[in-house]
Amino acid sequence: MAVDVGVDTRPDADTRTDNERQRPRRLGDTAFALVLTLPGLALLCAVVLYPLITALVTAFFEQSLVFPGRTFVGFDNIRDVLTGNFGQTLRQTLVFTIGTTIAPFVVGFALALALNTRLRGRNLLRGVLLVPWLVPGVVVSFLWMWIFNANYGVANGVLEALGVIDDPQAWLAQPVTAMAAVIIAKTWASFPWMMVMLLAGLQTVPTELHEAAEVDGAGTIRRFFKVTLPHIKGIVGLVLLLEFIWNFQHFDIIYVLTGGGPAGMTQTFATRVYETAFKGFDLGHAGALGLLWMVLLLALVAVYVRFSERGEQR
Repeated sequence: MAVDVGVDTRPDADTRTDNERQRPRRLGDTAFALVLTLPGLALLCAVVLYPLITALVTAFFEQSLVFPGRTFVGFDNIRDVLTGNFGQTLRQTLVFTIGTTIAPFVVGFALALALNTRLRGRNLLRGVLLVPWLVPGVVVSFLWMWIFNANYGVANGVLEALGVIDDPQAWLAQPVTAMAAVIIAKTWASFPWMMVMLLAGLQTVPTELHEAAEVDGAGTIRRFFKVTLPHIKGIVGLVLLLEFIWNFQHFDIIYVLTGGGPAGMTQTFATRVYETAFKGFDLGHAGALGLLWMVLLLALVAVYVRFSERGEQR
């Protein structure tokens, strides 16, 4: 018995494959995200990662800006830095960092509390108080250099008029007053940022909580500690930690005002690395100091990441 197989009119597999091959291929989500991030990654590698790795590698070599070539010395540079005045530099960096974190926090928090009330003209004050934050650091430094000038400074004129001092003082030439002057200048430039962040946090506190506490007989101070502060403690901790990290690596105001002096009493990691590399022409020891400085910064960043994770879990 013969079987009529007929003719198969369906498109064969090869034809379907050719049609599918002619269709434009679509990027997956991962590939598309990679394409978008490639320019940024390339810029990050060229501007940040490559110089950072090069500087860290330099810590293990004896290298100068004056003479070509370099010699591998292992951990000798790191040992020299640690056995030198590393402790003094760390102590002065911490004094500057803690001072320029606590002082602007106190000023910024007080202003934020004031601006969070029904103060007349508060919108204008918010804009005016932001001006110090907008001024470049170098301009801030020259402004406060003029204020603390020993011959014609405003600070001496005001204090002499009030009878606080009898003779003009060289504020930037004395160890204790030089560090205080640097902290004051940095505080003036930093408090607006803290004020804005803390004011934003204060405005998230529900008014119903204050009204309920007031009905229960709580006064202003008690409401602050029982209602306001617990509600914004997360943003307070974050602001303090971020400001501490930024101040730990601050450079411009210190360098312009005092240059690390007098007698190195306002020297911090930032100014010491700069002077070792570009005034002492010693890239090896500057790299070693920068390596130790980065380790300390990584510890602070780890605390910040941990703090952020705890905030997200709540």
